[in-house]
Amino acid sequence: MQVEGFFEGLGHALGRAIRFVVDMLSGALGAVADAIDAFLQGLARAIGMDVSIFSLILLVIGLLFLYKGVRALLRRSIIGGLIWLLLGLVVMGWLIR
Repeated sequence: MQVEGFFEGLGHALGRAIRFVVDMLSGALGAVADAIDAFLQGLARAIGMDVSIFSLILLVIGLLFLYKGVRALLRRSIIGGLIWLLLGLVVMGWLIR
């Protein structure tokens, strides 16, 4: 009977330790998720766009187009740079209200 009580206590202690680790990780990951959400909400509010995965993907694509346009202009490729900048501005214009 003493052996069963020992293993029950050991299992209980191990279970509490696992529960503590899971609660700590859940809290930390929840805080990171809240920070990312607040960042995206602030970004969307400042730009004037909706917060959705589609809008965020279009934002990244538009910024990449603008980046490629600026790089093309720095390489003295005027026509290519203007085309990339125009495409970037069209995509960014769709997003901004």
